[in-house]
Amino acid sequence: MPDETRRADARRNIAAILDSAEECLAADPDASIGEIAAAAGVGRVTLYGHFSSRSALVDSAFARAVARADDTLEAVDLTGDPAQALARLIRSSWTVINQSRALLLAAQRALPPERIRELHEEPMRRVQELLARGRAEGAFRTDLPESWMVATFYSLMHAAAEEIGAGRLDGQDAGHLLATTILAAFGPASSTG
Repeated sequence: MPDETRRADARRNIAAILDSAEECLAADPDASIGEIAAAAGVGRVTLYGHFSSRSALVDSAFARAVARADDTLEAVDLTGDPAQALARLIRSSWTVINQSRALLLAAQRALPPERIRELHEEPMRRVQELLARGRAEGAFRTDLPESWMVATFYSLMHAAAEEIGAGRLDGQDAGHLLATTILAAFGPASSTG
């Protein structure tokens, strides 16, 4: 029984630490380990017993947030007209990104870009599959590499988050601006071009 109790305590501590990390980093992307531990109701030694560094904690918190976001995006209806489906996905993706904008900023400061990209692989798979279908149906351009289109989608989403963080873009406008920009960029190539 003592081992089971220790494991249950460890699971509760880990959950509390990750919850607090998300909350603290959302309020301040530079929140310290001490602040996160205090918010979780654990000591720094306990926190470091589960996460070897601040970067490891940020990585785990961000990975959990991305996985939760991916679960939310799984519910988006991607059937029917590919352009309309992409617009729905953009709006839903933007809502999720906007909610975790400060956590993304913390991740960008603590993690290498390739790790952030790796954590986005599953959500980006959804974009890639929709683009492939839309290209096959003539709804999206085929003169650009599909991988470039996925990278453009990803980059524009994160650029919007950065613009809001810098105060140059209103969060209320971002979903519409992103959908307008991405759909215009991805629409079938002009026959005059």
